[in-house]
Amino acid sequence: MEANTLTEKQKMLAGKAYQAGDAELSKERLKAREIVFEFNNLAPKFIKQRKELLKRLFGKTEKMFYVEPPFRCDYGYNIEIGDNFYANFNLVILDCAKVSIGNNVFIAPNVAIYTAGHPIHSHLRDQEYEWAQEITIGNSVWIGGNVVVNPGVKIGSNVVIGSGSVVTRDIPDRVFAAGNPCRVIRQLTDEDKDFYYKDLKLGE
Repeated sequence: MEANTLTEKQKMLAGKAYQAGDAELSKERLKAREIVFEFNNLAPKFIKQRKELLKRLFGKTEKMFYVEPPFRCDYGYNIEIGDNFYANFNLVILDCAKVSIGNNVFIAPNVAIYTAGHPIHSHLRDQEYEWAQEITIGNSVWIGGNVVVNPGVKIGSNVVIGSGSVVTRDIPDRVFAAGNPCRVIRQLTDEDKDFYYKDLKLGE
C-alpha cells in the first residue's frame, strides 16, 4: 500500500511520518486519557478496579502486575507488559509505537519511555509531523529513577539501568548500564548475587 493511501494511524504504526492531529488518532488519545484519568483518581484502596482499567487500556497484560498512580500514556493499546511487572509513581509511556516489556520488570519513579519523535528540521516539524519507533525491554530488568528511554531502543534481559540515565542506543543482556548517554558500565555476574545476599543465609 502506498504511503499516500495509508491513514495517519497506519503511518504511525508503520514507523512513517504522520500527523498526530488526525481525527482518528485524536479520538483514540482522548479515549485513553479518559481511562487514565479514572485510574489516577481512584482511591488507593481500589486496587482491583485500577487493575481492570489497565487491562482495558493496555494491548497485553499478564496475571501479576501493579502500576502506582499517577500514570500517563498516549494510546495504551501499544503497551504490552509481561508477568510480575511493577511500575512506581509517575511512569510516562508515549506509546505511538509498540512498547513491549518482558517478565519481572521493575520500574522506579519518574521513568519516561518515549517512542515518539519529531523532525529535526523545522519545516516538517511546523507542519506537526512526527514519527515513532518501537521500544523493547527484556526480562528481569530494573530501570532506575528518572530514566529516559528514547525511540527505537532495545534493552536486553537481566539488565540494570542506573538512575538518571538517558538511553539512546541498544543495551545488551546481563549488564549494568548508566549515564547520559547511557552506556555499559560492566557485566553482571553471579558474584553480584553473592555480594548482596551472602549475609541473608538464603534457604536456611
